[in-house]
Amino acid sequence: MVSKKTSSRFQPGTRSYTMSRIRSTETSIERQVRSYLFSRGLRFRKNDKRYPGHPDVVLPKWRAMVFVNGCFWHMHEGCAKFSLPKSNVEFWTTKLTRNRLRDQEQRKKLKATEWRVFTVWECQLDAHHTEETLQKLYEAITADGDPNEGVKDEQIERQAARG
Repeated sequence: MVSKKTSSRFQPGTRSYTMSRIRSTETSIERQVRSYLFSRGLRFRKNDKRYPGHPDVVLPKWRAMVFVNGCFWHMHEGCAKFSLPKSNVEFWTTKLTRNRLRDQEQRKKLKATEWRVFTVWECQLDAHHTEETLQKLYEAITADGDPNEGVKDEQIERQAARG
């Protein structure tokens, strides 16, 4: 009997090691967002464990929190960087769906305590959109008005016309 092997870009035994090296904090995209906000004069706490979800950036003065999400780990809908793995589908579907539901519940709790919650996605920090995304985030955080008002759906989104 001939067995079919699926091609993989990893040598046998290295996929597990590679996945174990992915960090949950201090990612390059988190550092990029924090660096920009700090350079604009905003002071914050990072990965504060006192709040649900351990927000990546907590700005108490502005009553705002920022989550910097990887498109794969948080199932960014409609994003080219998210696709469900083809192997072990049941495991990944369960895990990633659980991540998404947990994120929604944590945001609901934070909004109930009158925090403004912003989400920046990994794909919004690509080379072509980084400056625009970070500028919109800064403006949304420092905007005057009701603490629960913010950007549409309180997420930093690209303009409808993508360039």
